Amino acid sequence: MECCRWTTAGTFLLVSLMLSSRTARSEEDRDSLWDAWGSWSECSRTCGGGASYSLRRCLSSKTCEGRNIRYRTCSNVDCPPEAGDFRAQQCSAHNDVKYQGQFYEWLPISNDADNPCSLKCQARGTALVVELAPKVLDGTRCYTESLDMCISGLCQIVGCDRQLGSAVKEDNCGVCNGDGSTCRLVRGQYKSQLSANKLDDTVVAIPYGSRQVRLVLKGPDHLYLETKTLQGVNSENSLSMTGSFFVENSSIDFQKFPDKEILRISGPLTADFTIKIRYAGASESSVQFIFYQPIIHRWRETDFFPCSASCGGGYQLTSAECFDLRSNRVVADQYCHYYPENIKPKPKLQECNLDPCPA
Repeated sequence: MECCRWTTAGTFLLVSLMLSSRTARSEEDRDSLWDAWGSWSECSRTCGGGASYSLRRCLSSKTCEGRNIRYRTCSNVDCPPEAGDFRAQQCSAHNDVKYQGQFYEWLPISNDADNPCSLKCQARGTALVVELAPKVLDGTRCYTESLDMCISGLCQIVGCDRQLGSAVKEDNCGVCNGDGSTCRLVRGQYKSQLSANKLDDTVVAIPYGSRQVRLVLKGPDHLYLETKTLQGVNSENSLSMTGSFFVENSSIDFQKFPDKEILRISGPLTADFTIKIRYAGASESSVQFIFYQPIIHRWRETDFFPCSASCGGGYQLTSAECFDLRSNRVVADQYCHYYPENIKPKPKLQECNLDPCPA
């Protein structure tokens, strides 16, 4: 009986080895039908993230299994602000081409849920929307708030590591594959307090580098912005109408309704923003706000201090200092105490100079 059992197991093992060998050989035969991959093409863009492709040729008279083209990302450096939007550039390239016998200035239609990789543009000052090309150029973002890019007319997933097919994402602090420890969530509510000698008031100060800013005002009053750059340049910006615009290179999305105003800034902020409210009616208003604030002050452990004795055995300690990540300098400890997430490291103690002292 034991013999038969062994024979059955041995037969099964032999069959498995034969099938495995046949599978490996069939895969090898399949790959051998293809020529080697060719060199990579030039990048479709010089900045902002583009695509490059490589081709291979089928060497068989029959159909080869697999793809004859592969892609990779390239030019993954940010474009200068003056370069403008890539999709907008493609729309404006049609400005000098007549459409139905007339010239138009074309503006991009972004975030099309049905076909994000077609070039749809709108004639400025009209409701005319036209698909000027079935496919945008490779490397065009599928959606404005995503790194996913269009390649050969199809939207391809791109992770925050700028690799095709990658599922790696940024955390709320903007760190690729981060754990959310470099920022803190700030949320709160402001209620206006009407006063005869007061025309406006501060709602909240939002520091440089903050992300995912959202404010909702309910009531008759109006929001406006004050900014201060790192160089100390101040400016004021009234929010008078619905639209998207730039303030200190930060994209602002503002919606104005009869009894409500909504302000969104994806960030990161390129200046310190102060959101203020301008009183406009006899009734009170309320503002709810939420944003992610970067933790720019962190504890940094120092090196060991000099030994307490030059010989015969002494001790030395470390300490902790508050470090400003933005200015790269040591600041007062109170700045680090501001963040509850910051835990001051305990001092370390070690012995030193243990050699006996000379007579």
